[in-house]
Amino acid sequence: MNDDALRSVTVERSGPGTFTAINARGATLSFGTGGGAGFTPVELFLAAIGGCTAADVEVATSRHEEPTTFSLTVTGNKVEDEGGNRMTDLQVTFTVAFPDGPSGDRARTILPRAVKTSHDRLCTVSRTVEAGTPVGVTVSGEADGALPGGVNGA
Repeated sequence: MNDDALRSVTVERSGPGTFTAINARGATLSFGTGGGAGFTPVELFLAAIGGCTAADVEVATSRHEEPTTFSLTVTGNKVEDEGGNRMTDLQVTFTVAFPDGPSGDRARTILPRAVKTSHDRLCTVSRTVEAGTPVGVTVSGEADGALPGGVNGA
C-alpha cells in the first residue's frame, strides 16, 4: 500500500457522552451516545453507507442531468445476541427523479446500473462491511487508567 491509501480520523471526547471526529483536512463532526439530538455512532455508520453510494450514483447520473429529487434512506436493525451487538438487514433505498427530456431519460436509464455498480464494486464502505473486514483495537501510551498491554492483554 502507498501513503495515498491510508485514511484516518481522530475521535476526541468533547464532554459526557459527546465526541468530535476530526479528519486529516481539519473538518469536524460531533456525535454522541444518543442523549441529545445529535447523531449516534450507529446513525453515522448508516450515513457512511448511504453517503458513499450516494456519491457514486450522483457522479454517474448528474453528468447527464441534474436530479429534481435525490435522497436515500438507509435502514437496519440493531440486534443483541450471543455474539454481541451488531446491525442486520441493512438496506439502502434510493428515491431519485430527473426532469423530462432526453438528458433526463439518459440519467434514468443509467440510475439502476449506477446503483448496482456502486454496491458491487465502488462503495468502499458497504464493500468493507460485506467483506467482513476485521477491526483491530489497541490501547497505546501511558494514559491514566489504560489497560496494561492493550485491549488484548498482550
